[in-house]
Amino acid sequence: MKKYTYTESKDTRSGFGAGLLEAGKQDENVVALCADLIGSLKMNDFIKEFPERFFQIGIAEANMMGIAAGLTIGGKIPFTGTFANFSTGRVYDQIRQSIAYSDKNVKIAASHAGLTLGEDGATHQILEDIGLMKMLPGMTVINPCDFNQTKAATIAAAKYDGPVYLRFGRPVVPNFTPADQEFVIGKAVLLNEGTDVTIIATGHLVWEAIQAGEKLAELGINAEIINIHTIKPLDEEAILKSVAKTKCVVTAEEHNRLGGLGDSVAQVLTRELPTPQEYVAVNDSFGESGTPAQLMEKYGLNAAAIVAAVQKVIKRK
Repeated sequence: MKKYTYTESKDTRSGFGAGLLEAGKQDENVVALCADLIGSLKMNDFIKEFPERFFQIGIAEANMMGIAAGLTIGGKIPFTGTFANFSTGRVYDQIRQSIAYSDKNVKIAASHAGLTLGEDGATHQILEDIGLMKMLPGMTVINPCDFNQTKAATIAAAKYDGPVYLRFGRPVVPNFTPADQEFVIGKAVLLNEGTDVTIIATGHLVWEAIQAGEKLAELGINAEIINIHTIKPLDEEAILKSVAKTKCVVTAEEHNRLGGLGDSVAQVLTRELPTPQEYVAVNDSFGESGTPAQLMEKYGLNAAAIVAAVQKVIKRK
């Protein structure tokens, strides 16, 4: 098992803030809109550098999406910022009609996604957003794993022509990917080569997959680990190449089991290469209030759960 180390833990939302600032420096058409959550979205540095390119919309998320769509007509590249719940569920009609159907170059930046929003509870913890967004024709869906990858993803999203849903989170997590990485939308990252099982993870579950891989190595199981940062378009080639070798797969995500990464992988395998698969995800329920660590433990979204899923799926080969 390849060893991964890190020197600091940082929140992925700060990676977005850093990426937004850099994207703004690289292209004067990059603008930012926020629904009264500047601090939570880490937009402060962008606002300080480019005050004339920032629009505070207030708690009016539907209006924010419409304004963003309109700004693209003038050649602007707008990033909208609010919590993932309010970036998707609250404004789905506006995204569908004004952004996706109209193929507008809007970047929907969604922070505080999944259970790790924590103590704010189920009303703010959206676990359906990946499913909602990947079903929209033409929408690109990105879910990076750490600070560095989120920064790189934000810069890449600004350069990409078309609507993008960029999902990130609140808690600090190990920052282990290279600071100078090349982020290619739609291209998976192979973290460890293995022969016994394929572990496909996204977002905060990528580090947990690495930890699981180390534990599995101690048990004599050689896991191939893939970081799927882009859920749509999905890197089907990487998935099929790996699973053809290992003959079984575990998917891991901080999202509902229905409609997320696991479903996308299952569709590929059902069509091309039927394979035993186990899911590490929230099992069709809402969340609740608690610390991020408590919730990840209770809902089985950690390294231990991945190890258990691997042991189960290997028996089905």
